[in-house]
Amino acid sequence: MQRLVFTFDFISPFAYLAFERLPQVLQGCSYEVQYRPVLFAGLLQHWGQKGPAEVEPKRAFTFRHVHWLAQHHGVALDTPATHPFNPLPLLRLALACSADHRPNRRVVEALFHHAWRGGGDAVAPDRLAALAQALAPVHDPAAPAVKQALRDHTDAAVAEGLFGVPTFTLQGRHFWGLDALPMLRDALQGGAWFDGPAWDREGAPRPGVQLALFFRAGAQLQ
Repeated sequence: MQRLVFTFDFISPFAYLAFERLPQVLQGCSYEVQYRPVLFAGLLQHWGQKGPAEVEPKRAFTFRHVHWLAQHHGVALDTPATHPFNPLPLLRLALACSADHRPNRRVVEALFHHAWRGGGDAVAPDRLAALAQALAPVHDPAAPAVKQALRDHTDAAVAEGLFGVPTFTLQGRHFWGLDALPMLRDALQGGAWFDGPAWDREGAPRPGVQLALFFRAGAQLQ
């Protein structure tokens, strides 16, 4: 049985869809999942990126896309009343539900459904209180140890080179995004492509234009 590390943030609709699709896409494979909540904003900050919802045309397409994907795959999905929302209460609650700060699938499912089904405010105090009562965490979600666990998970993801969610890690290889699930399945099943040179070759640095600098220079020349 092979271990997958599923790195996610409840703020991401693609992470929610990947969570729902994972059992179907990997049906017949032998694996176990370790769920690792991280703060997506921490990854964005480290790599100097904006979130999809921070670029308005990208936000509009993103939500059209995820709703199309949801109906295409038969997954229930409702956009939260407010998005982006502050995911920290949900992330900390997930970590607080186990002694070792590693939530199981039942907990992760409850939190994803809380955020992405019903269209409510994901961080409304009354809804959070009801969810916490239902999950009965073994730690106080506001405890320093829980907050530190989230920082540790996020720092570890950055150190591994992760830049987005969802990301699945298998034997040191990272598979980013919902659309990488078929690729992950192939790797789990020992696909021949992964024994060839392409993984290392195509992941190696190579020379290229830095587009931001290129366009700034071009603007100055006009």
